[in-house]
Amino acid sequence: MPDIIVETERLILRTVADGDAAFQYRLLNTPAVMARLGGVKELHEIEAKHAKTRASYAQEGFGFLMMIEKASGELVGHCGIKRVDNPLAHNAGDHEIGWLVREDRWRRGYAEEAMRGVLDWAFGRRVGAPFVVALTSQANEPSWRLMEKLGMYRRADLDFDDPAYPPEDRTTILYRLDAEEWSRA
Repeated sequence: MPDIIVETERLILRTVADGDAAFQYRLLNTPAVMARLGGVKELHEIEAKHAKTRASYAQEGFGFLMMIEKASGELVGHCGIKRVDNPLAHNAGDHEIGWLVREDRWRRGYAEEAMRGVLDWAFGRRVGAPFVVALTSQANEPSWRLMEKLGMYRRADLDFDDPAYPPEDRTTILYRLDAEEWSRA
C-alpha cells in the first residue's frame, strides 16, 4: 500500500506502488512530456526507475512520488527527491528535485503546487536536506522558469554538457535552493 507523503490543495503525492510503471508509461511517457528528458522510454526503463526510487525511499526516506489529482483520482505527474546520479555532474550525491506533468494537465499550476510540497518535505524533519538542486536542459525554459519561481538560483559554474542527450539538450544547467532561503520565503 503506498504512503501519502504530501497533500496539497489539489494533489496527493504518494510513494510508488505496484502497477504505477504501467500508468506512467501510458499517461506520462509521451513525446511532448519527455521531449527534454531524453525521449520516450520503454516500459522496462520506467520499471527500473521505479525500483530505484523504491530502494531510495526504503534506504533514505525519500524518492520520487506519484502525483495524483484529488478531484479525479488520476495520475497527473511524477515528482520528488533523489540523489544527483549523473556521473558528469559536479555535485553527485546532492538532493535533487524534479517533476513532470501529463500534457493534458499543463498550465494548471500542478508542477508548482507539487514542488512547493516537495520542498517543504525536503527541508522538513523527515528529509532534512540543507539545500536542493534541480537540473534541466538549458533549452527547457518552462522548467528553469519554474525553478526561478520557486526561489532557486542558477549555478552556472556547475553546468555541464551531457552527450547522452541530443545536441539541443546537451547543455545541462543547475539551480539551487538553500533550506534557510526556503524558510524565509
